[in-house]
Amino acid sequence: MRKEKIAALIFLAAAAPGLSLAAENTDARPATSLDEVVVTAARVDEPVREVSAAMTVIGPEEIALSPARDLGELLAEKGLGAIKKYPGALTAVDLRGFKSETYGNDLKSHVLILLNGRRAGTGNLAKIMTRNVERVEIIRGPGAVQYGSSAMGGVINVITRQGSGAPSAELLGTLGSFGYDESGVLVSGKQAGIDFSGSFARSNMDDYDTGSGDTFHNTGYDHIDHYSVNTGYSFLDDRHRLGVLFTRYYGDEIGSPGYLSSNDLDNTKDSTAHSLDFTYDGASVDKRYSWQMRYFSGEDKDIWFDPTASNASGWDDGVPDWNSTDQHGAQAQVSTELGLLRLTGGLDWVRYETKSSMDPAETDSEDLAGFVLARAKFLEERLLVDGGLRYDAYDVEVVEPAGRSEEDTNITTSLGLIYLLTSELKLRAHYGEAFIMPGANELAADFFSDWGLHYVGNPNLDPESSRTYEAGIDFSRNGMNAGLGYFYTRYKDKIESVAAGFDQTWENVGKAEISGFEGELSADLGARFGWAYEIRPYANFSYLDRYEDLDNNRDLKYISNWSAAYGISASDYQGFTARLNFAYTGRKHIDDWETGGFPAPIISAGGFTVADLTISKKILDLQEKGFFTLSGAVTNLFDTDYAYVKGYPMPGQALFVTLTYRY
Repeated sequence: MRKEKIAALIFLAAAAPGLSLAAENTDARPATSLDEVVVTAARVDEPVREVSAAMTVIGPEEIALSPARDLGELLAEKGLGAIKKYPGALTAVDLRGFKSETYGNDLKSHVLILLNGRRAGTGNLAKIMTRNVERVEIIRGPGAVQYGSSAMGGVINVITRQGSGAPSAELLGTLGSFGYDESGVLVSGKQAGIDFSGSFARSNMDDYDTGSGDTFHNTGYDHIDHYSVNTGYSFLDDRHRLGVLFTRYYGDEIGSPGYLSSNDLDNTKDSTAHSLDFTYDGASVDKRYSWQMRYFSGEDKDIWFDPTASNASGWDDGVPDWNSTDQHGAQAQVSTELGLLRLTGGLDWVRYETKSSMDPAETDSEDLAGFVLARAKFLEERLLVDGGLRYDAYDVEVVEPAGRSEEDTNITTSLGLIYLLTSELKLRAHYGEAFIMPGANELAADFFSDWGLHYVGNPNLDPESSRTYEAGIDFSRNGMNAGLGYFYTRYKDKIESVAAGFDQTWENVGKAEISGFEGELSADLGARFGWAYEIRPYANFSYLDRYEDLDNNRDLKYISNWSAAYGISASDYQGFTARLNFAYTGRKHIDDWETGGFPAPIISAGGFTVADLTISKKILDLQEKGFFTLSGAVTNLFDTDYAYVKGYPMPGQALFVTLTYRY
């Protein structure tokens, strides 16, 4: 109760002067309509009103209001789906019952993470920081026609800031609970055709206390560094741009504590991820034709250390384990506008080389794909029809221990309809296919494990596949945005490990049906009533009315039927902002491996709400010499004792204070 009163007093003390200033403000408010929100769901820029799939955009204002430091924390606030988060900077996301993969080749993930329109090379959302991010585009449902394998539950595209306007710089420092300390810098601007946006941040943290007051030892880290650079040169009336993007994440001595009930005190990991892109974007003089080319490379690597001094699990042997995935890829596409018809076609190529201290020690996976996307407008541009076709040819090989090489192909299609009843009201329907290509070990393995078990790949495996049908309605008017949709997904050919005599292999054995409702609502009351400040209540939810394993006629495990987020934000447009956010995670059935029994008992977990409060205020304006902003955040405002994964409780209430100087 004492912590709740402190948090409330902080909010009231900061909010009162901010709202009094707001009453005096007569400046024009910023306005954003659906037409003005531009997204890249079809791999080209288009208004969100012309997207037939379910779409959510997290913009720069929302990112700035959030206490989140990485993509996993940001998505946890949105209520779009379940989060799977562990201590030790490890986070996955669930969209429509399908999850991202946190380690290894992201061709095997069921939710695809993109960085500026290409594969991020990692499914661990904790490695993607938000400091230099302009927006996050989330396509809920299949995106395989645009991006290939993995885009089954959804596509999350993280768009880096691109410099514009006069050069500016930000310096910031943050102090917080549990010994949290962060410093960073952000530089942005454009001069003589050269744009630049770059950031660097370093943070460190001690062990945290849970909502129940227990100290969860070995949950801190020595430091986490993050670099992000997006720079380019535009020429010929800004119709052409040569760009370079660089990102790097490095986490040193990140604690790996295991279960709280068997807390390991000295296991750690070093975690890295880096990538480099070279891009070229161009357009004809009349902008009827546009084209893009990109080459990218990167590495995602983790090293786990398990000293034997503290050995709560009984498995520590003092020998480090590691996993590294090298990624190389290229994209090329051309788009043309032929009156009311738009055509986009191109090629994608990506190769992953995965090496590990565990067998298989080395695998290669390569995917070459061609795609065509089309959109046409009819009935005075009220009816929009879009569709796509993609052909993927992939090769996989188990290199060490020597196995086989295998190859296969896959074709996916999509079709969408939009009808604009008015300029404010949109009906949409979408059909999409998706697939998950088999892994190299699943197709081509031939090795004995340390336990003497013979693993044999199955060259006859089919890709996991799904078909999704959905429909919805969206409305936008005078600061109010609302949407409601329903989807149905039929999923088949799940790949699972099975015994085959004395061998272990893989077969297509699983199928399921998942369906549910998704909705969102927000309203700027200031715009509605003509106030000079913004007061915006909001809510969004995802409810699964069916998530059935058709082989066993029971609910799928590890899927929450409800996810929701709601709250209220405020701004006076003169330097004061505030937000109170609640995120609810519904109950789900899980295997309780913490008990140590086999088979693990199935239990119900989840069903909790976490609240966060953020406040920011410009405190000193030096005019042409810049200004200072003071920000405060209280995460887990009501000190809830909760865990996204049973046995790994999250931090209790924490307070963070940030001072930013911007010039």
